[in-house]
Amino acid sequence: MTDLLLRLFVKHASDTSDPAVRAGYGRLAGVTGIVCNLLLFALKLLAGTISGSVSITADAVNNLSDASGSIVTLVGFKLASRPADDEHPYGHARMEYLSGLAVAVLILVIGVELVKSSVGKILHPEAVEFSALIVVILVCSILVKLWMAVFNRKLGRRIGSAALTAAAADSRNDVISTGAVLLACIVGQLTGLKIDGYVGLLVALFILWSGVGIAKDTIDPLIGAKPDESLVHAIAYLMTSHPNILGIHDLMVHDYGPGRRFASVHAELDHRIDPLVAHEILDEIERQAKRDLHVDLVIHYDPIVTDDPEVTAVHTRVTQILRGIDPRLSIHDFRMVSGPHHANVIFDMVIPAEYEDKTAQLRREVEAQLQDGKKVYHLVITFDTAAFNELSTEAGEQQSR
Repeated sequence: MTDLLLRLFVKHASDTSDPAVRAGYGRLAGVTGIVCNLLLFALKLLAGTISGSVSITADAVNNLSDASGSIVTLVGFKLASRPADDEHPYGHARMEYLSGLAVAVLILVIGVELVKSSVGKILHPEAVEFSALIVVILVCSILVKLWMAVFNRKLGRRIGSAALTAAAADSRNDVISTGAVLLACIVGQLTGLKIDGYVGLLVALFILWSGVGIAKDTIDPLIGAKPDESLVHAIAYLMTSHPNILGIHDLMVHDYGPGRRFASVHAELDHRIDPLVAHEILDEIERQAKRDLHVDLVIHYDPIVTDDPEVTAVHTRVTQILRGIDPRLSIHDFRMVSGPHHANVIFDMVIPAEYEDKTAQLRREVEAQLQDGKKVYHLVITFDTAAFNELSTEAGEQQSR
């Protein structure tokens, strides 16, 4: 069914990197969600009115909120597909996150109102009318929501959309909540227990929990969440697999919305490579990142001395000293300015967070262990956070094993 709908309503559906195709996926999901949820809302509202069940009515209102969410998602995908302009040079793709946040707020508001009505039903319980029509409506609702969960999950996975993945989770949650409502009706009919208000309260709390989860998922990328490790590993592998790239560090990924990812990284190359050749090597990697990973990558060129025995020996000694202090410590951008009696040893050191207030002590300890009595070594260290460098180093190491 999903493939059929894609063939009918989305042109070039397989080209998911195209913003227009992505917008088509969002449009299909949004319209489908609006139609299905409005139909379910009408049927459940009818069932709730006939039976006098607050839990069924609560479930109907939940479907109405889902329909509103589908409208917001539809608008969000439309706005997110707009191209970059002078005021928004990185595009409008984050509108998809904002639409998801709007849906989360709507769900939370609905949940609060349903808590109020359910508490009133608990304090003043009433008998719930039971009929075969109500059971049929609720069972049909469960089946429709199961299909919507599968449908949205497939679309979300194909285009990597957090909004559609959230919609799939919301549909799955609706299956659970509607099942609970159906259970309350059956239990009330068989035992006479008036648990409708309690079930309605559970459904309302479940809606609130779902709203909080969706809000977190959409807020995280807006405030700067940790980048996807699979993307970090892919960028690291793309670079370290090139024979001229000796190492990478300071890899930073910026997410400006689905399909709008930018990254920067430092690449170490042998200083003997002609600068024009090095420039062409890095340009080709940037083009490949855009073509294969859909990432706008900017690479900073760090020339590394590899043919000086003294530099190599001191680099090895510094590395061994750091391993003895803490295996988590690492260095890059290593170079030396050496004279007959003194040498400035210059490098960046990647440190865990707990070392940030101990950098002076750490520099003195490494410098003291480095002295060999033949030459005085002065260390010039730039301390880097491990937040970005651990990701790039770890990815590179894993790919090289």
